[in-house]
Amino acid sequence: MKIAVTGAFSYSGKYITRRLLERGEEVFTLTNHPNRPDPFDGKVKSAPLDFTNENELIENLRGADALVNTYWIRFDKGNNTQPKAVENTKILVNAAAKAGVKRIVHISITNPSSDSHLPYFWGKAANENAVIDSGMSYAILRPTVLFGKEDILVNNIAWLLRRLPFFGLPDDGSYKLSPVYVDDLAELAANAVYQKEDFIWDAVGPDEFTFKEMVALIGQIIGKRRALIPLPPRIALLAAQTLSFFVNDVILTPEEVDGLMANLLISKEAPRCKTRLSDWLEENKRSIGAEYASELARHF
Repeated sequence: MKIAVTGAFSYSGKYITRRLLERGEEVFTLTNHPNRPDPFDGKVKSAPLDFTNENELIENLRGADALVNTYWIRFDKGNNTQPKAVENTKILVNAAAKAGVKRIVHISITNPSSDSHLPYFWGKAANENAVIDSGMSYAILRPTVLFGKEDILVNNIAWLLRRLPFFGLPDDGSYKLSPVYVDDLAELAANAVYQKEDFIWDAVGPDEFTFKEMVALIGQIIGKRRALIPLPPRIALLAAQTLSFFVNDVILTPEEVDGLMANLLISKEAPRCKTRLSDWLEENKRSIGAEYASELARHF
């Protein structure tokens, strides 16, 4: 098969591409970052992911049997906003349908809702509707918080625990999340390429932690147990924004705090992924959090 993957040189797209290459498939990527290091030694050709040129997108996608879409943005920056990402996703999905792509595997998020006041979650719901209405065969996968070597959240929690005498929790940290290993998500996505039926699945791991429990686990395994201090959410956010200034990044957004505290990063479905966070942390405890992972440096 010939398969297009958005963001094959980035994070989840890289793991999905690796899985597909292992199966002997021809993979090419649509990317806004063609100059990123190529982890595939030239095996994956790239084409522009230019949402302003739908005809070019159609031509780039022509001949592909399937599209795996990981495109999204974590927060707004300049004209690069989440509502704009919704428009861009519709352009991409429509281009794929016009190019004759037969199947799309789309990466979403748990608990999207068109009624949500959070752009991340209503935007993901709008993207799912674009996929469903496209006329292509589809699989929609809904992961929660990803962890892996290029992870942002878990890595930067560890980074803070290594450097600060305490860790501030928004509120009491009792809200829950079910992290998922990025390569487990990649396996689900790769398998979904070959399936025929339309489906929407949550993609979560076997663990369900409170946020406080997860932070404590990370500290325990990396050998940096810290006092976990409950803070009013606005104070915790202000502290994160202050730290963001020093690392030239966005550590945490108000929408992420709201989504986490609303328990939107857990699933009512049985876990489809098997890797436990504790096992992965144990294998990577010397490197996790050793360096800060910058979202701005990665995507902007």
